[in-house]
Amino acid sequence: MSSHLWHAAVVATAMATPAICETAPKDVIYAEGAIETSLTGVAGNPEEGVRIMTTNALGNCVACHQIAALPDVEFPGNIAPALDGAGDRWTEAELRGIVSNAKMTFEGTFMPAFYKVDGFTRPGDGFTGKAATEPLLPVLNAQQIEDVVAFLVTLKE
Repeated sequence: MSSHLWHAAVVATAMATPAICETAPKDVIYAEGAIETSLTGVAGNPEEGVRIMTTNALGNCVACHQIAALPDVEFPGNIAPALDGAGDRWTEAELRGIVSNAKMTFEGTFMPAFYKVDGFTRPGDGFTGKAATEPLLPVLNAQQIEDVVAFLVTLKE
C-alpha cells in the first residue's frame, strides 16, 4: 500500500513541476522589450506554435498577420506586419517579449498582450457596470508563449 502512495506522490510532483518552474506574468523581466530567459525552462514546440497561432480561441495571430509559411490559412489579416522573416529580424528573446507584451517593444501598438494579468482598462465599469472584477488569466500560458516563439524563430527570409 505504501508503494502506491509513493507512486501517487511522484506523479503529483511531476505534474506540478512545470507550474512551479513557470515564470508568472507579474514576475517577467523585460530588458528593452526582450525576455532573455524561457518562461518555462522547457523548449517550445513549433508545431504547437502553429496551432496556437491559427486557432481562434488561442493566439489567433493570423487574424492580423500574414504568414507565407502557412498558405492554407483562410482569411489571413493584413492590418499588422507580415511575420515572414521574423526569425531573422528579431532574436528569440525579442520575439518572446513581443508575443508576451508587444507594448514593451512597440509603444502604441494595438497588438494584445498575451502574457499579462493586470493594468487593464476596464471600460465595462463606465458603460455597462459589468467589467470583470476577478483577476484575469493571461490569454496564453507560458508554454504556449514558448511554442509560438519556437515557430516564429523558424521564419527566415
